[in-house]
Amino acid sequence: MYSLSLIGIGAGNPQHLTLQAIDAMTACDLILIPLKGAEKDDLAALRREVCARVLPRGASCLREFDLPRRDATNADYLSGVNDWHDAIATCWAHEMQAGLPEGGRVGFLVWGDPSLYDSTLRIADRLRKQMTIDVKVIPGITSLQAMTAGHAIPLNTLGAPVTITTGRQLRDHGWPDGVDTLAVMLDGTCAFQTLLGGDFHIWWSAYAGMAQELRLSGALDQIAQDILDSRRQARGRHGWIMDIYVLRKGADLPQLS
Repeated sequence: MYSLSLIGIGAGNPQHLTLQAIDAMTACDLILIPLKGAEKDDLAALRREVCARVLPRGASCLREFDLPRRDATNADYLSGVNDWHDAIATCWAHEMQAGLPEGGRVGFLVWGDPSLYDSTLRIADRLRKQMTIDVKVIPGITSLQAMTAGHAIPLNTLGAPVTITTGRQLRDHGWPDGVDTLAVMLDGTCAFQTLLGGDFHIWWSAYAGMAQELRLSGALDQIAQDILDSRRQARGRHGWIMDIYVLRKGADLPQLS
């Protein structure tokens, strides 16, 4: 029997770890660390750093493994992602059984929180079809929280709702009806460019919560090119980038950061 703890470790700052996350990590017999290629070794390095800070010597064993890659040539995005998640679940099962043949407590360190635009829980559901596991979730600080904290802004306007979406949705479907505040994640194509010429304010962060965090904010039309330039330069320096932004309608908004 395996117990799988999906442990949110925050948005890149080891100090984001909660006491609950630390307790869960120290209780594990095995912690899995995915490798996503040389260009994203910083992500594995951060997980190693978190473990080195938290785990007593001789505690949980770390097991690194190569994460399967999604077939980006598949024109059906959702079908491709589902196939990819199936492959990851099979990989997890293999690594758990290889690392703990008799079963035990396994930890998987999740960037941010497992509930927000992260597929770890969906992969765990697939894993249940392959083996008997008990799944526990430890919440973590999300990149959205780290981003708003960095800019020192509230996510919502007074008494108003917020929509959280992806760059793909914004690019393909435009600004949603009845929405004043939009938080955009997973945007590899800078979909905010589709709103140029409108009346929007943007708060943008890359590597939110990490030592190399970048922040820019202002009227979208005035600052869009600065964001594009900063994003391109940062990707060139690090080989990868994770960014997030909040958009609000209205050019008369105060400059909050």
